[in-house]
Amino acid sequence: MFRSRSLTSRLLGLVAAVGLAVGLSVQAAPRADAASLTQVTGFGPNPTGLLMHLYVPSSVKPNPPILLALHGCQGSGPYLYSSTDFASLADRYGFLVIYPSTNPGGSCWDVSSDQALTRDGGSDPVGLMSMITYAEQHHGGNAGAVYVTGQSSGAMMTNVMLADYPDVFKAGAAFMGVPYHCFHTGSVRDWNAPCAQGQVSRTPQQWGGLVRTTGYPGYTGPRPRVQLWHGTADTVLSHNNLGEEIKQWTDVLGVSRTPSATDTPAGNWTRTRYDDNARTTQVEAYSLAGFGHQLPVQGTAMAAQAIHFMGLDSGSSGGGTTGALRAVDAGKCLTDPSTTPGAQQRISTCNGGANQTWTRTPSKQLTVTAGGSTLCLDADAHGTSPGTKAIVWSCNGQANQQWQLNADGTVTGVRSGLCLDVAGLGTADGTPVQLWTCSGGRNQQWTLG
Repeated sequence: MFRSRSLTSRLLGLVAAVGLAVGLSVQAAPRADAASLTQVTGFGPNPTGLLMHLYVPSSVKPNPPILLALHGCQGSGPYLYSSTDFASLADRYGFLVIYPSTNPGGSCWDVSSDQALTRDGGSDPVGLMSMITYAEQHHGGNAGAVYVTGQSSGAMMTNVMLADYPDVFKAGAAFMGVPYHCFHTGSVRDWNAPCAQGQVSRTPQQWGGLVRTTGYPGYTGPRPRVQLWHGTADTVLSHNNLGEEIKQWTDVLGVSRTPSATDTPAGNWTRTRYDDNARTTQVEAYSLAGFGHQLPVQGTAMAAQAIHFMGLDSGSSGGGTTGALRAVDAGKCLTDPSTTPGAQQRISTCNGGANQTWTRTPSKQLTVTAGGSTLCLDADAHGTSPGTKAIVWSCNGQANQQWQLNADGTVTGVRSGLCLDVAGLGTADGTPVQLWTCSGGRNQQWTLG
């Protein structure tokens, strides 16, 4: 009991600190959307009395994917809804989001008992599965496109759900978690200090064996892909747990622990990817230098990167395919200055003009119609090197006129893989736009619509 009270007090202080750090509050006002968070009762077997809230965006897709989003200790489903970007991403891409809450309110998820760590064994996972079934049966949710994410205790439960129900989930993203079974004590909602402090280390085979023999014994089917996040300055759940999670899931998914690729998609972010023989990333890990126990941070690309990894951004939910292409850092719009083929594009104060109105076509073109002609955004001379001018040219369907609009706000050339970039970090009217190596900088972030 003492440990439980101590954990509660520490996490209450943590939530308050995080709220100040990222401009959030437990009492955050509801989102001002036509859609709203709705509580659902009587959703099915629920041995621990969990609460269910469901977010259905106004522009929900037919047969929509389902995201199960799990709060941390001292949180709730409505708090996670208001303090993260998952609902706004659902607005954009048309998927359903389930926001459960633990019982008693504000408690941690049960990731320590024997019941929770085994498929259909009881406790919280059974109620969570009932929520997913409800979304499938009552809102047309796609049973073949179910995903899970969570922070802190919710990240631990993310790993539990992936281990217990590998046939249900396609992928998951765990922010500040620990490996499946690391928190095991045999008691419900117990605190495991050695695991939290990063003192539990096992071989990949040992970690993977726990998933195979305990979560869903005898299961031999495909396993969900896994994304992992952790800050190096986390004092609640040690950053050491990230390495242990990587051991576990690379072993379960049968990929090498040697990264297939390492990069820095944003300042202080180190991303490692672990691919299979088909070059599909099975495990992706983010180590965030200097970040504490406060992930995902609202207003950053963290949640967007998670839903991109899971594939939830595979299509727009409707709308948003025509409008201004706005440079986030400068607050100005991509502008065709002369409606002449070959003209380098620039940023200018947004005015709603035709030469600032871009259309994203089904063939991945970005077109602008002005002066009586329609032109395509084009990598000059089929260029694939940093510094290539972003121009307009007569549309021809070639790869240098195809663009990928990514969940992190970047726009990348299909042929070059380079990012659409405001030159020199400029913010003044007339600053030219080019292609450059993707750096995670705000001068490479854009919004369309």
